[in-house]
This record gives sequence, C-alpha cells and structure tokens, in this order.
Amino acid sequence: MLVKGRKVVGKGEAVAAHYAFGPQEDDIIIKHRLLTRTTTTRGEPPLKKLQKKFTALVLELEKDADNYNDCERLAKVFLQELNTFEIPLLKSRAIIDADLREKENFNELKDEINRQIIQVQGEIEDLKKQLEESKIERQHKEECEAIRKLIAMQPPRSETQKTIAELEKERAALEAENTAGSRLLELRKKQFALLLHVVDELQATIEEDQKSWAEEMQTAAEEHKSTAEDANGSAEAMAID
Repeated sequence: MLVKGRKVVGKGEAVAAHYAFGPQEDDIIIKHRLLTRTTTTRGEPPLKKLQKKFTALVLELEKDADNYNDCERLAKVFLQELNTFEIPLLKSRAIIDADLREKENFNELKDEINRQIIQVQGEIEDLKKQLEESKIERQHKEECEAIRKLIAMQPPRSETQKTIAELEKERAALEAENTAGSRLLELRKKQFALLLHVVDELQATIEEDQKSWAEEMQTAAEEHKSTAEDANGSAEAMAID
C-alpha cells in the first residue's frame, strides 16, 4: 500500500510530498497487485476469497462421508466465485488488448511524427538555402538598382559623345596652340641669343672704341705737351738773344 506524508508549511512555502517508495517501486507494486488481485478497496481480496472457496471444496471432497449435496453446493459456490473472479480478468485482458492496440497506434503515430519531423527538418534546411540565395539575389538587385540610378543620373550617350567630340577639338586646338607656342618660344630663344650676341659685340666694339679714344686722347695730350715744351724752349732762346 502506498504511504504518503505531507509536511505542514506556512503561507508562501511550497508543499513537499514524501513517499515511502520510489516511482519505479510503486509501479512494480501496483503491477503485481493488479495481476494477482490481492488487494481491494472494500471487503476481502477476490483471490483470497477464491482460494478459500477452493480450499473448502477440496476439504469437503476429501471427506468419506456422504456429502454429495455439500460438495455440489460448494462446487457451485466455487464456480460462481471463479466466474466473478474471471470477469475482471476478462475486463483487464480487454483493457490490455486495447492498450496494446493503442500503444501500437501510438508507435505508428510516433514513427509518422518522426518521419514528418525529418521531412520538416529537410524542408527547413532547403528553406534556409533558399533564404540565403534570396538574400544574395536581393543584394545583387540592390547593387544593380544603385548602378542603374547612377547611370540614369548621367547625361544621354549622344550628349556624352558630343561633349567628347568638343573636348577632342579643344584638345587638338590646345595641342596646336602648344605647338605654336613652342615654336614661338624657340624663335624667341634664338632671337634673344642673337640679341645677346649683338650686345656682346657692341659692348666689345664700345670697349675697343673707348680704348682707342683713350689712346688718342693720351697721344694728343702728349703731343700738346711736347708742343708746349717746344714753344717754351723757343721763347727762352729768344729772350737770351
């Protein structure tokens, strides 16, 4: 018999149940009692009653006295008790068969659920792959849309080609202008070099002329000096005479 104890607790505390047997021991005891039917909630256990009826019949049969009526009565009582004892057994058997069928159905349902779980897991993996592919495709679409917007912001191709042609003309004009400028610069360099050469020659000529003029002035001064000396000598000679 299952023995339970309950601890008295105060308000707000959890109620803890204490068992004399563990769950596994309880299952073994209950299974044994159901199979042997040695316990009952009211009166004497059916198996003990059946055992008493059988013992009484055997004892009566073993007597040498003329007790046919008693034996017949005890036999009927025993058979009646046996039928009474058999009915719950048949019910139990029916319940067991129903439980076995239910268990088989449950196992089939469990296998079906497991199969569906495996199938759903596979579908989830496929959906994950599709989700990743969709994310990549969406990213590509967003990049293409951004590129399309950038392209849409640019001028038309005809206008771009026209601008390129104008730039090519400007480049050609600039190259021609650059060439002309380079030629003019080269000409100016040559003219400047020639001018420097002329200036050098003029400077040399001027220096030559200045040198010649200085020599002529010195010669003239010397000649003037000699003439003055000659004149002074003649005057002194005349004064002596």
